[in-house]
Amino acid sequence: MADKIRVLLAKPGLDGHDRGVKVIAAAFRDAGMEVIYTGLRQTPQMIVDAAVQEDVDAIGLSILSGAHMTLFPAVLKEMKAKGAEDMILFGGGIIPDEEIAELVSEGVDKLFTPGASTDEIVTYIKSAVKNKSSDEQIM
Repeated sequence: MADKIRVLLAKPGLDGHDRGVKVIAAAFRDAGMEVIYTGLRQTPQMIVDAAVQEDVDAIGLSILSGAHMTLFPAVLKEMKAKGAEDMILFGGGIIPDEEIAELVSEGVDKLFTPGASTDEIVTYIKSAVKNKSSDEQIM
């Protein structure tokens, strides 16, 4: 793992609301992370291609459109196809608890809902990347 945690943030699908993802990007930068924000209306393929090209530690999706049950699995499928399963996939949005459980069981690492603090999200990413890199060193 590089010295700085590298995170790619994206807004997949047709969701045009990006204030929250910009707040998260600023919080990650303030915490010393490198952030690549791909912008609005990204396809799963575009997101994973950028993540692989940028060699990020984590991919974060912000989905407020209600399409989370389609978009997260599509990104997971692309990650598998591109050999990027070692990257952490996390996200946020308005997602019912039972759907969070289903997405986590499919391979999403963590989902944050409205009310999660930026400190909570930053702490999670730092911990998850550290744990992931420790697991890789053991292998």
